[in-house]
Amino acid sequence: MYTLRASRRVASQFTSSSLPRIVRPYSSSTSYEHLIVSTPKPGVGLVTLNRPKALNALFTPLIIELNDVLKKLDSDKDIGAIVLTGSERAFAAGADIKEMKDLTFADAYGTDFIEVWSDMTRIKKPIISAVNGYALGGGCELAMMADIVYCSVGATFGQPEIKLGTIPGAGGSQRLTKAIGKSRAMEVILTGNNISGKQAAEWGLAAKAFDSAQECVDGALATAEKIASYSKIAVKAAKEVVNKSQDLGIKEGVEFERRVFHSLFGSKDQKIGMSAFAAKKKPEWSHE
Repeated sequence: MYTLRASRRVASQFTSSSLPRIVRPYSSSTSYEHLIVSTPKPGVGLVTLNRPKALNALFTPLIIELNDVLKKLDSDKDIGAIVLTGSERAFAAGADIKEMKDLTFADAYGTDFIEVWSDMTRIKKPIISAVNGYALGGGCELAMMADIVYCSVGATFGQPEIKLGTIPGAGGSQRLTKAIGKSRAMEVILTGNNISGKQAAEWGLAAKAFDSAQECVDGALATAEKIASYSKIAVKAAKEVVNKSQDLGIKEGVEFERRVFHSLFGSKDQKIGMSAFAAKKKPEWSHE
């Protein structure tokens, strides 16, 4: 369970000008140094990056904690969707350069440095990133690993690695290109120029851009609550088929989708959902 100290951190984190107003600490046998975890809405897990002095810069200890809590939320039968956010000032201002500046090729390659940073993509439940402030370098990459990206118009996305004599290493070149197209991604990555929250929504990097940080997180929580209200087995299947579209051609993707569609006719929730629709009633999901 969370300690009293952790609960106070939650209360102090979410002031009237920052993020959710009602936050319930998430019951867990683990307490986290760099994260705040809560369940502000039914079926919704909220994970908040919490390194305020470093603008939520990413480093391995934080990533290990993040992977741990996401796995716990993924296996929690009461959780249907997850929101990942930071502070009003920074979602995550990048990777912590202090951790990597002295690495040699042998160090980085030999230990598969930052490979575990992509573990979030293995989570089966939907994840929404709510981005406020800076989401640069690894922060931008982490936001893009989510299934849905929401942001405030004041958010700032970017892949500025070129300014450090390197390139994105946690999927930035791949996911950004798929999101906004080759020409725009090439410009952003080669120049180190940033993308505003407004541009992010216009270019397709974000699904929505909200006027304020509070509205951004509230919007993400509302969407997560809506997703969590549906059949978990159908939601899992829907996420799987959309993700497959990124790996397969249209013909193979449609065939895969159809097979998964067929398989859901073996679920209880398909019968519950269609029967309730025909009877003009609200479905009571079994999640089976």
